[in-house]
Amino acid sequence: MKDIETYFPAITAEQKKQFDALQGLYADWNAKINVISRKDIDNLSLHHVLHSLAIAKYISFVPGTRIMDVGTGGGFPGIPLAIFFPGVHFLLLDSIGKKIKVAEAVAKEIGLSNVEVMHARVEDEKRKFHFIVSRAVMPLPDLIRVTRKNIATDQMNALPNGIICLKGGDLTAEIHPYKKIADEISLTGYFTEPFFQTKKLVYVSLS
Repeated sequence: MKDIETYFPAITAEQKKQFDALQGLYADWNAKINVISRKDIDNLSLHHVLHSLAIAKYISFVPGTRIMDVGTGGGFPGIPLAIFFPGVHFLLLDSIGKKIKVAEAVAKEIGLSNVEVMHARVEDEKRKFHFIVSRAVMPLPDLIRVTRKNIATDQMNALPNGIICLKGGDLTAEIHPYKKIADEISLTGYFTEPFFQTKKLVYVSLS
């Protein structure tokens, strides 16, 4: 995971150890449960871990922040973010049991004490969070509709509470209804690899 250190040189030895463990753990699990495309598992560091950490380039969450990762699948972006922000509490939620099983096992194996994993539909989760994060799980209007109820009123961070999602392609139509409260960032401003040329981060303030 050398590209992690390239873009985040200040990570601790413990964080480096945790990031380094991800390739082997996900490769082992992917042989049993297909949570990442089989042809993409060798690109785990770049396409999944570093992609998830684009959120850490956009905002530095303060300790005590509560975050829900909706549709986390095998644990993205939640697990890389939980490694990066050990003082932040993450709920990793997915409606597909076999995928959430992988996220739970990986989090336990690398000793993430700030992660809770849940097999559930987001519509049924009632708790409050400062931020909702997701990675291409559903169209933005749908994500806002099902998670607005979960946005906390207390503010802790430099940005108002809301949604931060990782998406690709032309998002003009999705963002248009929220253009007054949304921010769209091209990930080429953070990472130089060609993979990120079409990748975007979208933040919507919901507080």
